[in-house]
Amino acid sequence: MPACDRRHIDRENTMGWLLTILAGLGIGILARVIMPGKQNIGILVTILLGVGGAIGGRFVWTNLLGGGDTDGIDWISLGLSVAVAMVLIAIWTAVFSKKS
Repeated sequence: MPACDRRHIDRENTMGWLLTILAGLGIGILARVIMPGKQNIGILVTILLGVGGAIGGRFVWTNLLGGGDTDGIDWISLGLSVAVAMVLIAIWTAVFSKKS
């Protein structure tokens, strides 16, 4: 494979991951809105767990389920990302919530 083709593929892959991380900012907030009950976590933790959900959702879709690139919004990857973020928020809340 010529070097210019590899650079193009690397650039597309890097942009895909950067967009995944940026989408994670909103995914964490969306996951908290969808989740029932109150989660006593701050906005920074929400964003970080959303980024983790976005990365996890993309990994599951592309590597485990064989999903590929789309020309538009990848709704399945987005749904998986929100689901993973919800799981991460539930785990975080269970582990770090203050029982009074």
